[in-house]
Formats: sequence, structure tokens, C-alpha cells
Amino acid sequence: MKHQLSDTDTEIEKVLIDLFRKATAAQKFSLVRSLSQTVMQLSHRGIVRANKGISDKDAGILFVKLHYGSDLASKLSEYLDSHEAI
Repeated sequence: MKHQLSDTDTEIEKVLIDLFRKATAAQKFSLVRSLSQTVMQLSHRGIVRANKGISDKDAGILFVKLHYGSDLASKLSEYLDSHEAI
């Protein structure tokens, strides 16, 4: 087997690959969901740190703009604005 992870010992890599192969679909999905959540949290934290004093609402809109595009961010902003008055 070709060594894929440059910072991981070959034997440890084999064990990790074997564990992933033996995992159930639910376990794999849980891992993917957890990793996705972590990446989203780190991205949001980076936005807040890079934009000192930004509101939670504006940080959320900027997150959507950076990850999903300006059109969706604009629609989200309009939606949030229209529902603030309620």
C-alpha cells in the first residue's frame, strides 16, 4: 500500500484505514458530520476574528457570502431584515 499521510507512521496509517473500512455507515456519517461542524465553527471564528466588532447577524451573512455566494447571502440578509420587525 502506498503511504498517503506524510506525517503518520505507515503502521498507524494501516490501522486507521482498517478502522475506517470496518466502520458502519452511521459511524462514517457521524464522523463526516462532526468534521463538517468543526470546519464551519473554525470558519465562523475566523470571520469574527478578522472583523472585530462584527455582529453575530453580519458574521453569519458574511459566512454565507464566502461559502455559498453573494446571491444567497443577499437573500438571507433580506429575509433576516424582514423578520426582525416581527
